[in-house]
Amino acid sequence: MEFINNFKDSFYDNFIKDDRWQYLTDGLMNTLIITFLAVIMGMILGFIVAIIRASHDKTGKLGFLNFIAKLYLTVIRGTPVVVQLMIIYFVIFGSVDINKILVAVLAFGLNSGAYVAEIVRSGIMSIDQGQFEAGASLGLDYRSTMISIILPQAFKNVLPALANEFIVLLKETSVAGYIAIADLTKGGDIIRSQTYEPFLPLIAVALIYLVMVMFLTSLVTKLERRLAVNDKR
Repeated sequence: MEFINNFKDSFYDNFIKDDRWQYLTDGLMNTLIITFLAVIMGMILGFIVAIIRASHDKTGKLGFLNFIAKLYLTVIRGTPVVVQLMIIYFVIFGSVDINKILVAVLAFGLNSGAYVAEIVRSGIMSIDQGQFEAGASLGLDYRSTMISIILPQAFKNVLPALANEFIVLLKETSVAGYIAIADLTKGGDIIRSQTYEPFLPLIAVALIYLVMVMFLTSLVTKLERRLAVNDKR
């Protein structure tokens, strides 16, 4: 009975008193905004880099662009995302008054783009060379073949991996608080700093992330099953 009363008091202090639950809801909204916009940026950038890298591997052309793409991949994949976030905010935009959400989108979008690029490139390279030859036999040039024949097949093959990258990105945004963005994780930490009770606010943050990841994972599983059924037809 005493445990229940203590739990009720703790729950009230952490979430009900002074409407502290709003730190979590507002933080969740910022987390979702950052994730959604970063995913879009990462997808666009990743596809561009993947096409450059795959085209160089297939044709030997675009040498300079391929060098830039490889440099980008090496730097981004070789350094922690939290360091990239801090460099962009404190170094690149250190003397500029810029929206922190925009900085986070840029940092996480650049980071995600590197991983999306390798996922998509692997999908392109997995397409049989005969598909390129089929495009040539139809009178299509390399660019048209890539857009009309190769990319749709590659996208279908890597779609589950891209969906999983979205899940990973959602969790990675938890470090946005390093530049004082009131994301979900930061919201829980703010409550902890006010109540001096770390258990409930941090467990609440963990549960919210867990629910979102489980929901997205179930969608990815359904997607994989749907694609598997379509492949059998």
